[in-house]
Amino acid sequence: MNNMTKIGFISTGLDTYWNQFDGLLDNLTAYSKTIVEHLGRNSDVTVIDAGMVDSPQKARQAGLLLRESCVDLLFVYISTYCLSSTILPVAQEAGCPCIFLNIQPDSKIDYSAINSLGDRGKMTGMWLENCQACSIPELCCVFNRSGLKYDIVTGHLKSSRTWKELDEWVLAAKAFHGMRHNRLGILGHYYCGMLDVYTDIQRQSATFGTHFELIEMDELASIRREVTHGQVEAKIAEFRSTFNVSPECDSFELERAAKTSVALDLLVEKHDLGSMAYYYEGAPGSEHEDISTSVIAGNTILTGKGIPVAGECEVKNVQAMKIMSLMGAGGSFSEFYAMDFDDDVVLLGHDGPAHYMMSEDKVELVPLPVYHGKPGKGLSIQMTVRSMDVTLLSVCEGRDGVFLLVAEGQSVPGPVLEIGNTNSRYRFPCGMRNFFEGWVKAGPSHHLAVGAGHVAGAVRKLAMLFGIQTVTVE
Repeated sequence: MNNMTKIGFISTGLDTYWNQFDGLLDNLTAYSKTIVEHLGRNSDVTVIDAGMVDSPQKARQAGLLLRESCVDLLFVYISTYCLSSTILPVAQEAGCPCIFLNIQPDSKIDYSAINSLGDRGKMTGMWLENCQACSIPELCCVFNRSGLKYDIVTGHLKSSRTWKELDEWVLAAKAFHGMRHNRLGILGHYYCGMLDVYTDIQRQSATFGTHFELIEMDELASIRREVTHGQVEAKIAEFRSTFNVSPECDSFELERAAKTSVALDLLVEKHDLGSMAYYYEGAPGSEHEDISTSVIAGNTILTGKGIPVAGECEVKNVQAMKIMSLMGAGGSFSEFYAMDFDDDVVLLGHDGPAHYMMSEDKVELVPLPVYHGKPGKGLSIQMTVRSMDVTLLSVCEGRDGVFLLVAEGQSVPGPVLEIGNTNSRYRFPCGMRNFFEGWVKAGPSHHLAVGAGHVAGAVRKLAMLFGIQTVTVE
């Protein structure tokens, strides 16, 4: 999968100004350089800087460069007043969403410094360094009438809020690129009767660009039969370095889980998968049951390595987990477990795979005598998300199509269930009752992804790039 996100950048101005006002172009170029350097700090992001676009001729040239570079997003820095006729061709050629950067050098004009110059020409030149807002109405009008997708960042270069907005757009662009290039494997079938989990994968493909690979359990079984003793031993060593393996885990279960984990790794590599949803039961005592009751450890390792896996064949939720992963926020498979009215927290968790990088302590690998609601027994993951800011995300399908549901809160310390599942306590600014009712009334499935940090702003920006709605519970 191509993991490099490409962000386009242009500065804008009016070529007539350069001979009229000494030093104006140099100053504007310096401001532009500051922004480009900030955008380029990410090692997995390439910034395609098409330079100063100050005439229709340069606009076409810049647009062609951006189109040939296949940029995912275009930042348009309004360095001073520019004509809409110089920006429209760039957007048309680039063929991607545009973000207008209405970013002044400072929070306000130095009125006394300008007014004391005594030369209205020089005074005008200094004002033109600060008149970014002048072009925004013109550009928005033209883009609205042209049906082009855009948004605006308004601020100044000395504001932390401005840089936070830019960082959120970069995160959104990375997730946008990653989702459009993702290959999602569906292994097995839905958990029978979970109507909320069922999804329209054609609609998911049309919305996010996801490729779906439908995979037979027989293929995984065939790969698993060829796993060697050496591969199993190496995987058990990986289990011990990744997990706190309980002494209760007997060698038979460890070897069974390790063998399945190796096969899962090979299956993911074969199909170049970036995520997977799975569920299967199999006849009692069959090879397929043996596989389906030994997948949790291996799927947890894949999830921690940026290849999220969701149980119960929850395609929509693994999409949410992938978004969180692409944003560097982890993304752990969760559902509602209980409500603690005394502490005003809700408990979330799940059996099956989890994101071990979000754990408070080293994740425990423990045996379960029974998988509740599922056949068989085997090894499972027990962990608690560490105390930190978190973002909850669901990819939802409503009557009007796909939308994102998001909320920000905190993972907080306190007693949890130690039943061989993930289990954590979460608190929300609006209170547990308001959060819970607001969340479920939006219509998500009962699963959700928990991510590290507050990234709802980036999630909303991602929704804009995909042309879908966001519902925020706050």
